[in-house]
Amino acid sequence: MSDNSVSAALDRFINRQQQCQPKPPKAIYDPEWQSACYQVEPTEHPQPNAQVPWRPVRQEENHSMFQRLSEALEVSVHPDLIAFYSRYWSDPLPARSSDGELSLLQVWNDDDMERLRSNLIGHALMLRKQKRPLTFFFACTEPDGDYFLSIDNETGVVLLEQPGKKPLRKLADSLADYLDTLEPLKIPDME
Repeated sequence: MSDNSVSAALDRFINRQQQCQPKPPKAIYDPEWQSACYQVEPTEHPQPNAQVPWRPVRQEENHSMFQRLSEALEVSVHPDLIAFYSRYWSDPLPARSSDGELSLLQVWNDDDMERLRSNLIGHALMLRKQKRPLTFFFACTEPDGDYFLSIDNETGVVLLEQPGKKPLRKLADSLADYLDTLEPLKIPDME
């Protein structure tokens, strides 16, 4: 699917999430870990560690992270993955699938985007060492996190994987299709 359909599916998921949780969840404010997600007025200066409301916020600018990721790995990154991580600034988003609960990984700020890049490179290098097809993770199972969900970089299909092992099974033909099957869950307040 095109990245527009992934973007639209993620928009629909966020809208459903906000309908099930009209009051924004609370995050612990960290002045050293700023994000557009914090729902505070520009004139407000919350105290460190204060609970402040937050919401996923659309990213306004394009990032070079995925171009740099492609160059580092010498491979084109699937556009669905780029659309998924480039649409919103957000903390992970809880959801329920027909297989159980999961957490959709997201990025909080530019530094978090760089941390994601490092993790994706590490994952890709591990797969190369194992001579396995390239996948990129976008979610993990809850509450244990023993499994993760990924996109096959060549085909765009959604897979269920366990670290260090071959994919267990296909979950959907595309990330957009998979996102549309998810039931958003309430985001807990951070304490």
